Amino acid sequence: MYQNNKYKKVFINFCILTLALTMISGNEVSAKIFPLKKEKHEINNNVSKNKEHKFKFWKKKNSKIKIETPIDGEEKDDDSIKPLMWDASSNINEFAQEEKSLQNTVFIKEIVIKGNNLIDVNDIKNSLTVKEGDSFKREDIQNSLKQVYEMGYFSHKMKAIPVKYDDNNVILNIVVEENIPIVNFTIEGNKSISNGELYGALSQLEGKPQNIKAVTDAINNIENLYSKKGYILARVKNVYDDPDGTVNFVIDEGIINSITYEGNHKTKDYVVKRNILTQKGSVYNENQLRADLSRLYATQAFKEVNRSIEQNENGKYDIKITLEEQRSATVSLGGGIDSQTGFFGMTGLVDNNLFGRGQKLSINFMAGTGLLLSDSSTLDRANLQAEISFIEPKFLGSDTSMAIKAFGRDFASYQIPLAIERRYGGELTFSRRFKEAKHTYGSISLGVENVDIKEGDFDKIKRLYAGKGLDFANRDKQLEGGLFATISPSITYDTRDDIMNPRHGSIANIRLDQSFGILDFEKTHARATATIKKYFPLMKKSSISLMARGGGKIYGSEMPEVFGYRLGGPYSIRGFKMSEVGTGKAFMMASAEVQTPFLFFDRIEKLPFLKNIKLAFFMDAGQVFNSYTTDSIYNRPLKAITAGVGARIFIPGLGPLNVDWGVPLTNVGEGNKRGAFTFGIGDMYY
Repeated sequence: MYQNNKYKKVFINFCILTLALTMISGNEVSAKIFPLKKEKHEINNNVSKNKEHKFKFWKKKNSKIKIETPIDGEEKDDDSIKPLMWDASSNINEFAQEEKSLQNTVFIKEIVIKGNNLIDVNDIKNSLTVKEGDSFKREDIQNSLKQVYEMGYFSHKMKAIPVKYDDNNVILNIVVEENIPIVNFTIEGNKSISNGELYGALSQLEGKPQNIKAVTDAINNIENLYSKKGYILARVKNVYDDPDGTVNFVIDEGIINSITYEGNHKTKDYVVKRNILTQKGSVYNENQLRADLSRLYATQAFKEVNRSIEQNENGKYDIKITLEEQRSATVSLGGGIDSQTGFFGMTGLVDNNLFGRGQKLSINFMAGTGLLLSDSSTLDRANLQAEISFIEPKFLGSDTSMAIKAFGRDFASYQIPLAIERRYGGELTFSRRFKEAKHTYGSISLGVENVDIKEGDFDKIKRLYAGKGLDFANRDKQLEGGLFATISPSITYDTRDDIMNPRHGSIANIRLDQSFGILDFEKTHARATATIKKYFPLMKKSSISLMARGGGKIYGSEMPEVFGYRLGGPYSIRGFKMSEVGTGKAFMMASAEVQTPFLFFDRIEKLPFLKNIKLAFFMDAGQVFNSYTTDSIYNRPLKAITAGVGARIFIPGLGPLNVDWGVPLTNVGEGNKRGAFTFGIGDMYY
């Protein structure tokens, strides 16, 4: 009978705790719009959740807190003691006279805590508002008991029993009853995060009495753990206790009920769906959907990409993706001046969504004067370049992309002094992302290229050789070209938050170029190149990037100079023109760059394009190894350090246009200026 009554009381306490936890978990998730801003690929997270678990358990039960009347001598535990029940609404006038007498004459000599097993005495005493030496006042003691109760470790069955010590002092006994200790946990509903990882958020509860506040903190820890992993809709929807001290957590991870699309009038449905890896029936993950929407926007078929989330009657979530298409086909005409090409004109046709199938077709033609080239290739003749490329992002419906490119170039060489390069060929590239490592993808390129190098100003180059005391017979070595077939496998690891305009994350690439001399097998050689670049956000809109790159010939008796690594130019050592730092069979370099918006530019609402312009500060350093004859002819430095400033003009669909002014901090070599402009589009990782 006693045992049944005991468990009955325990069960009632657990029911009250369960009710409180159930009431606070709630089911409130607001339907909000999540716009994807095309400039930054940022998704505003406005999903609201009730994460404040407020328990007012003591307010419901504090009417049962007992304060005994003072007794003489030792504490008695029998029915002769008539306890005073503390109740906010009770009338205690009948004790007023007695208390008045006590308050005038009696002080608390000592406070004794009884009934605690797991909670330290000092922790309990520190929670009391009354201290040893204070006068005996019922109101103060009642407030102290409330403070002890609010620690959360004790049941409402607590007493304050004053025991008379002498005529002026009492010993105040505080008798508490600890809640049942938590001995175990169970977790239900978790599929995305393992029990072992979730138990880590609960470990501080084990072995201690049940504490509503501590349980609330544990709930928040669990939900924060889910949120950090991208599961922002996950919540602890219920917590209940068993009489044996087991606390049970029930989790709703946020299951997706449906995904719908609207606004793709030209673009085929399958083009949209294949870029959304988030699936119906899966747990909603903010990071995954963010990547999906960024991938959709990167197709360049859409001007705006937005989504909304709504919770249905079954507690699951419906996702709607709203698209606004843009004109995918553009014709460009332009011209300008470039440090390598000279005065130039260009025209192009680009369609980023050919026939609404997500395919990309690009045709480009450029002609330049070559009048501004460095002394290594000053020739009064036209530089001509033409290229056509086609990209199928889902080759034969698979996860493999295919790119085909054909090109032809006829220009004054910036690598071989006073020579003319004619290159034409084609390349076929297949790329595929690894499912087992979602940030990693591999590619393999198969290319054929004919390189024909012709002598330019024969008399001038002969004088250059003679002036440097070089054997002119070596000139033939510089003019070596040939017909080459190249196989280029590569692997890339990419965690950047934005492909076009990253602020955090990293990208790493390793590439091997195996070239076979089709007509002259002695020219067969292999090169390996590796790059790693890390981005760090600074303040609200700024960032810093650190980059290291290196490469070299792996094997092969011959590697023509035209295939050598060169430093200088927009993608290596800025402040030098192309190849002015040197050309060699190996190299290494590093770079640091800070990007920040121009002051107040982003606040000019009437000129929104100014938001796409950033200021850049950079420092580059690099060195070439095993240099070629050209470096001796022009006394080029084989290592250099530069610093400078530039601008990044973000062009949708193309990437950032880089305009930089760099100043060498080391030897510039023969005939080079201290400082140069460089121009480039995007970045190069191999």
